[in-house]
Amino acid sequence: MSVFQGDERVAWDGDSFSIHEWRGSGPPQVLVHDADAEAWHVLEGKLRFRLGEENLEAGAGTTVVVPPGLPHTYEALPGARYLVILTPRLRKLIAELQENRDPAAQAAIYEKHRSRVLS
Repeated sequence: MSVFQGDERVAWDGDSFSIHEWRGSGPPQVLVHDADAEAWHVLEGKLRFRLGEENLEAGAGTTVVVPPGLPHTYEALPGARYLVILTPRLRKLIAELQENRDPAAQAAIYEKHRSRVLS
């Protein structure tokens, strides 16, 4: 069991999902995860999402769930703080992208983790 209180930053990785407290935006490109859902819960501020052809602004207390196959990206507006809930595959994708920032390697990394960049 894990309990996070006060100013302690949330970071937990399990066999079925991971939860991490983040700030800052996601990648500017539109992505698709073919086999994995992803979710965000806004703690403070606002996140701006592009979900398929829709645009959505999510404020504090809002949870956004993106099912597999839905093209998406998001931007954190100034002061935003949120939880991101990921599958182990998506957690590994993010870790690998952070380790290898070579643009030439990015497409293969996404493909390895059953994801794609659309734009």
